[in-house]
Parts: sequence; structure tokens; C-alpha cells
Amino acid sequence: MKRVRVSDLRPGMKTAEDVFSYNNQMIVPKGSVLDDKMITRLEFYSVLAVRVLDESEDDQVDGSSSGSGSSDSGEDQSYSQRVKNSKQFKQFEKSFLETTEIFKENLRSIAEDGAEIDSRAMIDSITGLVEGDMTGSSVFDMLHNMRQYDDFTYMHSMNVALICNVFAKWLKMSERDVDILTLGGLLHDIGKLKIPDNIIHKPDKLSPAEYNIIKTHSLQGYNILKDKNIDENVKQCALMHHERSDGSGYPLGVTAEKINNYAKIVSIADVYDAMTAARIYRGPLCPFKVISIFESEGLHKYDGHYLLTFLEHVVTTYMNNRVRLNNGLEGDVIFMNRNQYSRPMLQCGDKFIDLSKEPDLYIETFV
Repeated sequence: MKRVRVSDLRPGMKTAEDVFSYNNQMIVPKGSVLDDKMITRLEFYSVLAVRVLDESEDDQVDGSSSGSGSSDSGEDQSYSQRVKNSKQFKQFEKSFLETTEIFKENLRSIAEDGAEIDSRAMIDSITGLVEGDMTGSSVFDMLHNMRQYDDFTYMHSMNVALICNVFAKWLKMSERDVDILTLGGLLHDIGKLKIPDNIIHKPDKLSPAEYNIIKTHSLQGYNILKDKNIDENVKQCALMHHERSDGSGYPLGVTAEKINNYAKIVSIADVYDAMTAARIYRGPLCPFKVISIFESEGLHKYDGHYLLTFLEHVVTTYMNNRVRLNNGLEGDVIFMNRNQYSRPMLQCGDKFIDLSKEPDLYIETFV
């Protein structure tokens, strides 16, 4: 038996314990053979690590894991390659990595040396990445194919800022609010710089005290920002991006009416980016799988208006993409079902498949 961080779980591993959320809701029972959806569900509930059986304890772990890993990563290759070969992606990647290096230094100076925040410069660094003919669809295509970089805090914060920038425009917010959300996304995880590396990256079982230390990153972030000359809503994003509408979040455990509206938006962008991140056994998880989890479990945890607006628009960014179903059939996404965004209509040759009417079929990956 060993403790494995959720980010390192692989399909085929078997749980050695019942896994509960922070408010004691069972998420995955003991003895479950993990698949993509279960692992994503653990991330959805902010579980950090899980005990699994060693290979010697369960001979099926290794075989199941490697089989699923090679299949997912290979299937996603052709979709990724088309985007990665484009001139737009190459320019975006170069600019993104250069901006991230500057952002790292800025964030460290703010968190460790108490440096002041140049809000305008930080916001412009993000908006500069999406200027010109970059659409919301293009931004999500870019981010979906930037997953080979393993950066726990900095690139994730950049991703969340970009998603927030697009999200705010989908919500038809004012230019000022777009800026607030962009900066809120950039700075939402700044408190993680105050968490010791030996806890953040600990491979073994985390003690209750260590769990509680990690959960303090939101309050730590607020304390870093509270005296800075930035909009109060940006500070609240750092404090409240792990709060949930049903009261199951942290650090305050408040319900919907007490959660800052900007933080509600950042929380959706934060979770979407975390769940679509790459893992060691596969490429980025297909967004339709993530959207399905949001639909089935998210409406009582996130603001309904913001979540449904996000899902409606993010799904349209994947219109006309070719996908593969769990039965191996390939087709193009041609129509979105408003009642089930994760189950659109596909055209497979001269055949049309409405996934909302086919409960046994689902989108496995892009091709």
C-alpha cells in the first residue's frame, strides 16, 4: 500500500481506502479500479492524495495502467499536432513562456519581498497574449496544447488568468471587470508560495496537520495582498476561490450569498484548468469529460449563472472538432445540446448521432 498524489494517479490503480471529500462525502469507495473519470472526480473535490494498492498487492494495476495511458495519449496526438504545427500556436507558446518567466519573478518579489504590484503591467502581459485575431476558441485550443509543461503554480495561474479574461467577455462584463478578473486569476494562488515545498510535493501520506497547512494557501494569499494597492475583489479572489456555494469549501466554509462574485468566476476557471491538465500517463483530459462532471456535480457547488454561461461557451469552442467515441466511432461535433453540453450531436460520415439520446456513448478524446 502506498500514498499517491492525485496528480500522479493512473487508470487501473486500485484504491486501498474509502476516499472522502473535505465535508465527509464519500467520493470513491475502497477497492475501486480507477479510471479517468474517477481521477478527475477526485481533482474536482480537491482531494490531494489517495492510498492505492502496490502492484504486488494487485497484479492488474500495471497492465490496466499502461494500456489506458498509451491509448489516450496516442488518440490525442493528431488533434494536438494540428494545433501545434500552426504559426499561431508557435507564436503563442513563445510569448507565453517568456511572459511566465517574468511573472515568476514578479510573483516571488511580491510574496517574499513585499514588492508592490504593477496591476496594469500584469494585466497587459495577459491581454498581450490574446490580442489580434485570437478568439475565445483559439485561446482554449492554445491552452489545451500547452500541457507538456509541468509547473505547479506559475503556468496554472497564467492559464487561469487567460480563461478568466475570456470568461469575463462571455459574461459581457465591462473593461474594468475584465481587468479585475484577469488579475484575480493571475494572483489567486499566490499563497502557495508560502507553503513549504516538502508539504506541497510530499509523496507520502499527508497528516491532518499538513492537509490543513495546504488549505491555508488561500488565506496566506489574502494576507500577502491585503495591504497592496489593488482592487479589493482581487484580494477576495485569492481568499475565496476554494469556497463553494453549498458551504463545502474553505477557508471560511461560507455559502453562495457570502462568496465574492469575482471569486465564484475564478473558482470555475481554476477547477477547469486543473482538471484538463495533463498527467504522466496521458495527454490533456478531453474537455467533454470535464464538462460532464461539471454538469452532474457542479450546479450545487458553483454559481449556476456563471457555470452555465461558461459551459455553453466553452463547448462552442470545440465545435467542428473531430472526436472519437468510447465505441471507437469518429465524427465531427456539429451541434450543441443546451440541456447536456457534454453530449453534442456528431456527424459520422453520412450518419448523425445525438449523444443526448445515446446514454451508453460518450466522447473519449479529440482526434
